[in-house]
Amino acid sequence: MSAPVLSVVVLSWNTQALTLACLRALFAESPRHAREVIVVDNGSADGSPDAIASAFPQVALLRNAENRLYAAGNNQGAAIAKGEFVCTLNSDTEVRPGALDRLVDFLRENPDHGAAAPKLVDPDGTVQHACQRFPTLATALCFDSWWGTFWPGSRIQARYLMRDFDHLTSRDVDQPPGACFLMRLAEWRELGGLDEELSLFYNDVDLSRRLRDRGRRTRYLADVEVMHHRGASTRNFAKMLVIWHKNRFAYYGKHYGAIGRLWIRACVRLRIWEEWWKIGRRHRANRGLRDAERAHLKKAASELWS
Repeated sequence: MSAPVLSVVVLSWNTQALTLACLRALFAESPRHAREVIVVDNGSADGSPDAIASAFPQVALLRNAENRLYAAGNNQGAAIAKGEFVCTLNSDTEVRPGALDRLVDFLRENPDHGAAAPKLVDPDGTVQHACQRFPTLATALCFDSWWGTFWPGSRIQARYLMRDFDHLTSRDVDQPPGACFLMRLAEWRELGGLDEELSLFYNDVDLSRRLRDRGRRTRYLADVEVMHHRGASTRNFAKMLVIWHKNRFAYYGKHYGAIGRLWIRACVRLRIWEEWWKIGRRHRANRGLRDAERAHLKKAASELWS
């Protein structure tokens, strides 16, 4: 068998049906560029590893005893990859025929680009507006307070979320949808892959930013389509919000230094204070509900600062 051009790394965690559908889509076509598929199962308890091994014995299956989260799991898969290119592909996606070949073609034809990503669509074909610009200190303030609902905060928010872009044309972007992200394996390894301190969130943002910092561009290709069920794994993860905020702290500290760490923590504290006040107003006539919601908020805050 010839060496693969593309290594596809699929991370699976308690998404058996979706992971099997993802793999069926990958193996439903005969790709122009030889590929290998690596599945990293992050300690699933729904029988995923055995189901994958039975239905797709040709994949390289790594079985983790526990959930190592997104960054570590993808790094684990990429560590054994043999392709010229590596694609991190969420288990809740289904690639359209030819999609990955066209991403490879683009990077081969455009050596000044460091990464490429496709258009994502819902199962009903609705285009997902998932590209974003890199978050700034102003983004954090507007995201975590009522200032983001009024001008100029609302304009800062809209710019960050790229609401000026309909996602129907191809263009260079700061950070494309992370559900399907393709780059050269050699460059992945030069950069050290995903930062595992950003265990579940912001790791794709950080990788895109590190590519940009070395003068590499990232291309969003609107004529390449991948279907995506949004958040199939993370919606079932109980501590998601706490980890999301902790990963934000780490991202801002990494890219904005001590000022970034202090700033993002101040913004989150502001958000907590606002929520505390809103709970009081919402349950002004019901002390029991007010105290219960505030106790829940206090518990989440204590986990966040621990």
